[in-house]
Amino acid sequence: MTDWIGDVFTSDAGWNHLETLVDVRDRMAGSPGEREAAEATRDALAAACGDATLDEFEIQGWTRGDSAVETPDGEEACIALPRSPNGDVAGEFVDLGYGLPSDFEDADLDGKVAMVASDVPDWYDRYLHRREKYYHAVDAGAAAFVYRNHVAGQLPPTGSVGTDERPLGEIPAVGVSKEVGARLARKYDGETVDVSVTAEVGDATSQNVHATLGPDTEEEVLVTSHVDAHDVAEGAMDNGAGTAMVVELAGALADREGDLDTKVHFVCFGAEEVGLVGSAYDAANRDRDDVRAVLNLDGVVAGRTLKCYVHGFDALGDAAREVADRFDHPISVTPEMGPHSDHWEYVKFGVPGYHVTSQTDGDGRGWGHTHADTLDKLEARTFREQAVLLTELAVDLADDGFAVAHASEADVAAALEDEGLAEGMKVTGDWPY
Repeated sequence: MTDWIGDVFTSDAGWNHLETLVDVRDRMAGSPGEREAAEATRDALAAACGDATLDEFEIQGWTRGDSAVETPDGEEACIALPRSPNGDVAGEFVDLGYGLPSDFEDADLDGKVAMVASDVPDWYDRYLHRREKYYHAVDAGAAAFVYRNHVAGQLPPTGSVGTDERPLGEIPAVGVSKEVGARLARKYDGETVDVSVTAEVGDATSQNVHATLGPDTEEEVLVTSHVDAHDVAEGAMDNGAGTAMVVELAGALADREGDLDTKVHFVCFGAEEVGLVGSAYDAANRDRDDVRAVLNLDGVVAGRTLKCYVHGFDALGDAAREVADRFDHPISVTPEMGPHSDHWEYVKFGVPGYHVTSQTDGDGRGWGHTHADTLDKLEARTFREQAVLLTELAVDLADDGFAVAHASEADVAAALEDEGLAEGMKVTGDWPY
């Protein structure tokens, strides 16, 4: 029976929840807005599943204050990077271009203000995360870190610094737009500039949202997203759309509950944007051997074609391709590792997991992590199409006929080494082995 397809395609539950989330506006981890969004998500999942709960955990809170880059000619616009420490430092300004590891090796940064771009050149063999560049600057003795967007439009980028062991960063860190960064590089390379950050730092509480459907089996399929977003924008793409999609899938799977052979456990995490804190808390308090697979939605709807990172689990890639073939609708499958969303807190231990995002033009986050991450960038048509595909994929993962073996931690570590990702993870303190 395919009546469910029409029901999903005409449903407004998920899109309405997306509007609810973006209207909260500030969903920063540990904030009242994040709590409001989590409670709204709990209520939406309860409407579909019959019950839903919040699971609270402690985090280091960080609330934005003022920040500035002061040049000899005046102040330039910037935003502090979350979990930047407070500070007001002056130093010689150094433009390090892309901020590749070799750029840091060749530079004298002791006591200086280092600026790097948010992208890497086309010829470079791997993506460099913001925090990797930040900790290269820290290790080189820089006094402050300036992160320059590569996307035009007067959009200073945000994104957290810090590690699991030391959530607060080591040196003041700010983001500047592509245009401001170009001006800084042109006029002030070698000149003294001042970087200042003020923020309120203290204990805070976040929460994960839980709901389940299907039979009461020990084994379960996790369908996940994150509720929090950076405070500079609505967080529509990152990750309002993912959490709204979880709500949509909950309604669709409730209507197809008889098709589920395995429990489906929905988890909408808190505090993803400050270091995957909610998913790390959940993974540490769960029997990971009982998790058949993780279907993590982070970045869906931003492009019309779904993109699935499958982390070397061939059975997950095959399942996604089978759904694509069944519906004659493209789904992109990337077999390599992707350690930058909530699935990773399970995958790093060998639990099979997807990171489902979107295939988009351009490099990096695009509008993400900027003021431009707003609802008008997304289309309801794309949301509904992807909801149909993801509903079917979730049913397939929960079928008794589907099997995927867990990997060993040694295998995951070897894959990270082979793909050149281990180097950066060791710099940022994210290497778990």
